[in-house]
Amino acid sequence: MAFLTRDPVHLDALIARITGPDRGGVVTFLGLVRDHHEGRSVDGLEYSAYEPMAEAVCAELIAETESRWPVRAALSHRVGPLGIGEAAVAIAVAAPHRDEAFAACRHLIEELKRRVPIWKQESYSDGTRCWVDPTAGSTKPSDEERAGARPW
Repeated sequence: MAFLTRDPVHLDALIARITGPDRGGVVTFLGLVRDHHEGRSVDGLEYSAYEPMAEAVCAELIAETESRWPVRAALSHRVGPLGIGEAAVAIAVAAPHRDEAFAACRHLIEELKRRVPIWKQESYSDGTRCWVDPTAGSTKPSDEERAGARPW
């Protein structure tokens, strides 16, 4: 199964691969291209990857996740040019219960951004382009999340 694609990402296809009668909790993550970054207006972006290694690391992440939690997991990441609003990455995780599904989905997106050799170059409305560090930003859990607090 390929994890990288130049075609649109289809979350429903990922969900179909991981659901089953023994899995009552399904959690998904869909990352869309936004129109801004750090106060700058973004017109689009382009993802590039060292594809053989990226595919191998994605396979490792799925295997690692499925061995750590009682889940089935799938992911797909776009490469090439993307416009505002297009899906860049999709993750689906199914588990017997929601807690495992949420934890595994969070693990997958964080580790994908940290370990998979995929690079993002943004195009700004002023005509400039910039490579963006995929590990930068506020993707770390809050103090409440680390403490296990739930807002509900």
